[in-house]
Amino acid sequence: MRYQPLSFLNIPYSLKSLPLNGHFDFDEIHHAASDFGNRYQFLPLAVLHPKSVSDIATTIRHIWQLGPGSELTVAARGHGHSLQGQAQAHRGIVVNMKSLSGLKMHTYTGKHPYVDVSGGELWINVLHETLKYGLAPKSWTDYLYLSVGGTLSNAGISGQSFRHGPQISNVHQLEVVTGKGEVVNCSEKKNADLFYGVLGGLGQFGIITRAIISLEPAPKMVKWIRVLYSDFATFVRDQEHLISAEKTFDYIEGFVIINKTGLLNNWRSSFNPQDPVQARQFESDGRTLFCLELAKNFNPDEIDIEIENLLSQLSFVSSTLFMSEVSYIEFLDRVHASEIKLRSKGLWEVPHPWLNLLVPRSKIHDFALEVFGNILTDTSNGNILIYPVNKSRWDKRTSVVLPDEDIFYLVAFLSSAIPFSTGTDGLERILNQNKRIIDFCEEAHLGVKQYLPHYTTEEKWKAHFGKDWEVFVQRKLAYDPLAILAPGQKIFQKSDPHYDTRPDN
Repeated sequence: MRYQPLSFLNIPYSLKSLPLNGHFDFDEIHHAASDFGNRYQFLPLAVLHPKSVSDIATTIRHIWQLGPGSELTVAARGHGHSLQGQAQAHRGIVVNMKSLSGLKMHTYTGKHPYVDVSGGELWINVLHETLKYGLAPKSWTDYLYLSVGGTLSNAGISGQSFRHGPQISNVHQLEVVTGKGEVVNCSEKKNADLFYGVLGGLGQFGIITRAIISLEPAPKMVKWIRVLYSDFATFVRDQEHLISAEKTFDYIEGFVIINKTGLLNNWRSSFNPQDPVQARQFESDGRTLFCLELAKNFNPDEIDIEIENLLSQLSFVSSTLFMSEVSYIEFLDRVHASEIKLRSKGLWEVPHPWLNLLVPRSKIHDFALEVFGNILTDTSNGNILIYPVNKSRWDKRTSVVLPDEDIFYLVAFLSSAIPFSTGTDGLERILNQNKRIIDFCEEAHLGVKQYLPHYTTEEKWKAHFGKDWEVFVQRKLAYDPLAILAPGQKIFQKSDPHYDTRPDN
């Protein structure tokens, strides 16, 4: 039989009656109406604090049984690091995935080591646990205080991606709760369509509750290097050389520096210049510079002469070679130190109108000429990352949409807006700047794709997915036909009659 939809006022009672190990909170819900982007606040009806995966499945299955007449939706929230309300559910249910993070991690050693971990666990905790066995995941994000399920629903990119691919290319198996409330184990060989759909699927097909992630032997130390370029063409040529070389660094990223006063002096607290005299004579003011950031893993008992040889192949400004030796965990957790400083100044919980783009290699010079030459003329209000990755390291079966070239660049504008400012660091100014960048990419037909995409119309989403749109829609119909999951992505609307496909039973 088909269940009759309940009125919105009766929903809390029906939720309270569900047999759960955890609980719903209908009062302390305001924290679930915000995120790192700090621009959208959509208040949910309730927050679910699950103590088991069955709590999530029971809740979603209950909403599924209410049928299309119910307005309830469900969003999984890990660390709340989404940028545009993607982990929010207006008048719906937000699942606090951190409540599952206490489930024990299992690290398996041997020829093909891996860790079995909850989807709500933070990557920093995964690192600490696996290091007990001398192991670590192969691929990372720059910031480790993100949940496993959150990054696997997007991709998970950092300076190791050129070699190991994104985090979604290093997953053996998932446990997923679908939009029907079914708990499904999936992998390359079992329920493969769901497995690949969920990886990079923006939460549309299921909530990741467990993941088995590939590990490798972890080094103890890292040589952390920064060098500067004044010429963009030389900068990208050296990056592309390094990601294609057989012997190279373990981490390669770049970033753009626009009109930063006293840049090298700021580095001296954690980096040592190879030639202090020349470094003091280097003038960075008023110029657009390009920094290449490199890391080479090593152990204290190793003597590695490879770094000097690798650096000799590059054409950076010789007086700007800065190097430091840090522990492996200190390097991977480097952004957290910046977070602590910003929090102490009240500059962490501000709007973050970030823009992340994937730019084809053949168009990166056109992109840079316009964006860094004309659109961005003032001091940037945050880091601007730019580095190439190899498409061959990405599994084409996942839901992630990539440019149609073998090498493409991640370009990330990680801006912070100062509340109530009307200057260059104001929110409206930065949003307008982002729009100019996007408009240029579209008008110049650069073939750019958004990473962590955000669109508000079906037309834009169709353009984003291109030829893969129909596959994405078919997976939605198969695994979440009532469009219950991840409403904050604004890809599918639950009220759309197109998704009233639940059979009578």
